[in-house]
Amino acid sequence: MSTLKEIKIGFIGLGLMGKPMARNLARAGAEMIVHNRSQASVEELANEGMTPGGSPANVASSADIVICMLTDTPAVEKVMMDADDGIIAGITPDTLVIDMSTSKVPTTRRMAQAIEAKGGLYVDAPVSGGTIGAEGGTLTIMAGGSDEAFERARPALEVLGQKITHVGGVGTGQVAKAANQVIVGLNIGAVAEALTLAKHAGADPARVREALGGGFADSRILEVHGQRMIDGAFTPGARATVQRKDMDQALELAAELGIELPATALSRDLYDRLIEAGGGDLDHSGLIKAIDPD
Repeated sequence: MSTLKEIKIGFIGLGLMGKPMARNLARAGAEMIVHNRSQASVEELANEGMTPGGSPANVASSADIVICMLTDTPAVEKVMMDADDGIIAGITPDTLVIDMSTSKVPTTRRMAQAIEAKGGLYVDAPVSGGTIGAEGGTLTIMAGGSDEAFERARPALEVLGQKITHVGGVGTGQVAKAANQVIVGLNIGAVAEALTLAKHAGADPARVREALGGGFADSRILEVHGQRMIDGAFTPGARATVQRKDMDQALELAAELGIELPATALSRDLYDRLIEAGGGDLDHSGLIKAIDPD
């Protein structure tokens, strides 16, 4: 594990994934300054020795590196760009800002330009791996930014992730994450339909899942989310509402580029059905309930 001793890291966003990520950085020796909209998580981590930041601006003024792990683009933009209390108001030259949220590509590039105009460095580094990866420090991280910014970010990213790829310039990390979420969302739908078919055709879905393991249909989605579907265990590692948001962002990017993603659109609409039926807070593997409610 990389050592982060004598590095001050501000961490904003202490949800399902952010809280264990902050703990991993602290274990690696970083001095942690934390902020969250809900104060319960801040108080919990303060009892573990972390320092409450008070506001994004205060976090930025106190830290060498600021990491955001927030739910959606509007939340990131507010935390980043608020003229009075945002990160932009608190950074000093050479502050490194890392957005590990899944944010829209055009907004990411605008935020990076604003941070860089004040002398800061910016990396977009969205992740895949859910709460399991966040807790274990085994996330897959897709990073966009200059070579200088990425090298500054690398020691912290190596604490949080097992596979870290510098995809290219600012925004390309978010492009890679959009591609990731298209694949994840479609695969969850495929596994949900396959297991529903097996069940209604009189086969044991668990045995079918076992039979498919090791063949061309095998995948991490079949392994992890297929088991969740069989068990009916939908405690969220990643919420259905977040998966739906990510697929919608991929479709928005595709529209800006003048291309069509028809299967992604169908899958996004299926998540809408799950959310409308009250399943928005389920794990995204709960999509099977939109196909087979029983």
